[in-house]
Amino acid sequence: MFDYSQIRQQMRKQRNALSPRQQLDAANRVERLVANGHLFRNSRHIACYIANDNELDLEPLIERIWLANKVCYLPVLDSIHKNRLWFAPYHPESEMCLNRFGIPEPRCKKSELVRAQSLDLILTPLVAFDKAGNRLGMGGGFYDRSLAFLLRRRYWHKPRLCGVGYDFQRVNRLPCQAWDVPLRAIVTDGAVYKST
Repeated sequence: MFDYSQIRQQMRKQRNALSPRQQLDAANRVERLVANGHLFRNSRHIACYIANDNELDLEPLIERIWLANKVCYLPVLDSIHKNRLWFAPYHPESEMCLNRFGIPEPRCKKSELVRAQSLDLILTPLVAFDKAGNRLGMGGGFYDRSLAFLLRRRYWHKPRLCGVGYDFQRVNRLPCQAWDVPLRAIVTDGAVYKST
């Protein structure tokens, strides 16, 4: 039996051990790697996340998205289907509110929210990943449920999914469940990994 809780605990401990300087350096390296990649260059509507629990911070990349005149989105918990995500436009002047997990979300009208299908690129946080593009999240399944439609598509694979984390979050192998949506790539503070 695969012990997800042990991996989550170990990775969280390693993330918490990073100094603020190490976190900032990692965030800046990821910003450069993502911004210089074709997934970023070929995308206009890009979803990021606000770092929580010492996840790798995407603030430098979000600023790059704004400077490039691309549209940045953040995940927002669905108020009706409690286990799914919508995506809200995020601007420098966006008013923020905390969701039920204490994570900031843009406060906006329902008419401004979009589904994942409307995005070009989604950058997801992760706890661990492997070379096959399998992602271990925090266990809520929000991304997998919101992106399940990608498992049924043969040709059109928009949005493209890219995991973001620290290089130490790479593991040899993660078990893949039928509902797991694989990542197309993973960008860490050390490298860009294409899923195999």
